[in-house]
Amino acid sequence: MNRLQQHVNRSGWAVRYATISAVFIVLIVLTFIISMNTGFARLSPLDVVRTLFGGGTDRQGMVLFEFRLPRIVISVLVGMGLAVSGCIMQGVTRNALADPGILGINAGAGVMVILYVIYLAPHFGASLFFLPVLAVIGAGGTAALVYVLAYKKREGITPSRLILTGIAVGAGIGAAMTVLTLRLEPRQFQFVSTWLSGTIWGTNWDYVGALLPWILVLLPFAFYKSRVLNILNLGDQLAAGVGAKVERERLLLVASAVGLTGACVAVGGGIGFVGLIGPHLARRLVGPKHQLLLPLSAMAGALLLIVGDTLARWLIQPSEIPTGIVVAVIGAPYFLYLLARSR
Repeated sequence: MNRLQQHVNRSGWAVRYATISAVFIVLIVLTFIISMNTGFARLSPLDVVRTLFGGGTDRQGMVLFEFRLPRIVISVLVGMGLAVSGCIMQGVTRNALADPGILGINAGAGVMVILYVIYLAPHFGASLFFLPVLAVIGAGGTAALVYVLAYKKREGITPSRLILTGIAVGAGIGAAMTVLTLRLEPRQFQFVSTWLSGTIWGTNWDYVGALLPWILVLLPFAFYKSRVLNILNLGDQLAAGVGAKVERERLLLVASAVGLTGACVAVGGGIGFVGLIGPHLARRLVGPKHQLLLPLSAMAGALLLIVGDTLARWLIQPSEIPTGIVVAVIGAPYFLYLLARSR
């Protein structure tokens, strides 16, 4: 009887998860379609369909294939990467408030992007594909700094100290970025200002190509390590007791989270809160098992960012709001709510 009940429960969870996943996929596809019709240059749904199948005008083809589709695809990829990164950080630290942006990792990647804009791009013609590598280096250095500063020998790392240290380090890096922007030319300054506010600035397929390898490698790796995340959530002693190599696995998972964050920030700009909201929404729907949580977090992050970017392009046409501001309007109150609950 117990086995039958367990089988029924598992079947019920499988149906529930499949239903939730299908809903997210449908919402992402619908938003994708709406986003292709949204922008200063008007394209009706019929124009979009005609252009997708090669029947549109040259102008319609340029608007859709050279501007909108790359940006929409980047929104989806960046949303997935940031949400999975946040989910990993929350699992590794056992801290529900952990998020790459809040921990200062986004800022660390951002300062490398600014250095790229100031020194490498104009003077050496550095390849765009080198930019995510620099951003990952900056993100990794910041993560290591936050860990070292938050660690205490007797207590280890507590959630509150980790958050406060990340905020402090992020603020310090933000001040350094402000100093760096003082020596920018007007055109460079405008780019950095829009990037810092969270605008998805990659609007051609080269940016998709720069980001895609990181997503294709690190996302499957994170999904593969989902069972390890479940074990690490038991605590270091219990995880070591069941045979897990705790420090090695933690390092690999943090490295994958840092890689995802750096690559996404390099191409998508300084967008925060996606790594916080996506995993929390997924956890409320499917629970704490990372086999289910990580894929659903990716879908939730993709949906959040593509909706945010679509609203950013639609709300005040012909101008647009930086996507990061739209996401922050949603994310900041939610972060305060979670912070109040954690107390």
